[in-house]
Amino acid sequence: MRHTPLTAMAATACLAISVWLASAASAQSFPSRPLEFVVHTGPGAGADRVARIIAEILTREQWVRQPITVSNRNGGAGTATFNYIKNKRGDPHVILASVSSTLISASLRPEFSINLDQFTPLAMLAQDPQAVIVSADSPYKTFKDLIDAAKREPGTLVGSIGSPTSSGRMLLYMIEQETGARFKAVSMKSGAEALISVMGGHTHLSTENVSEGMPAVESKKLRVLAVSTLQRMAIVPDTPTLKELGYNIHIGSGRGLAMPAGVPKEAVETMEAALHRVYLSAPWKAHAQSSHYENIWKGSAEFTQHLQQRQAWVRGFLRDIGAVAKP
Repeated sequence: MRHTPLTAMAATACLAISVWLASAASAQSFPSRPLEFVVHTGPGAGADRVARIIAEILTREQWVRQPITVSNRNGGAGTATFNYIKNKRGDPHVILASVSSTLISASLRPEFSINLDQFTPLAMLAQDPQAVIVSADSPYKTFKDLIDAAKREPGTLVGSIGSPTSSGRMLLYMIEQETGARFKAVSMKSGAEALISVMGGHTHLSTENVSEGMPAVESKKLRVLAVSTLQRMAIVPDTPTLKELGYNIHIGSGRGLAMPAGVPKEAVETMEAALHRVYLSAPWKAHAQSSHYENIWKGSAEFTQHLQQRQAWVRGFLRDIGAVAKP
């Protein structure tokens, strides 16, 4: 049979359609069983609440047609969760639902044997701002009061944080670098516990997420001296940003998700698309607004690049606080 240009074109078109159908079928096959969202913090912490609201929206809107469970594997500065995900290589049904500075920090500590290339970033939906928070009866009424006291007696004021290398610890470090003040950092099991410590008078301040202390801020049990956002926060409109005060500080806990390495491309694309629908949904917008997040969307490729670029700064931070050896 003689092949004309027309029949050749038809054959090429049929082949392209076949490839597309195979790809679509592969994408539609995910998820083929229940999903597990794994969080490196305890129940009630910021990352845990984000995982649960995302799971709820995906399930309710049927953007994922499989059940989703949220499991908490807190411990070892996040390494219990990160190792669990790392060991699930190739399985897109197990998802790290707490991608943040803690993962970057763990990837730079040789003793943990964790690398960013052992994860497949899916998306970042927001940044959860940090703040400088004291108890309502604290003698420090302004950020300047606090810094002046820390300069007079270096290392005597104690700041409570959620974990040794969290974004809360990074904010405390950045404040020290920018102001010359010196604090003592103590690590708790979660950001919520860090703020409870401040309320109980056991520590002088916390640099944890505002979202974790909102009820106490609203009930006037905690006072916010400064926030780490680019713009002032609606919950504390009279509180200045650190940038307003003249410091080059903008930081927060990234709220993102990742699969293990080696997962099918189609599964990544399917989940990334579902998460983008979550980001655009009214329930997520309501949650983000009530939690006072900074709305930041990064898809898989951009989020991957963001994490890689962030590593360089975090490496210096870890060296300075003695978490990794200096070269």
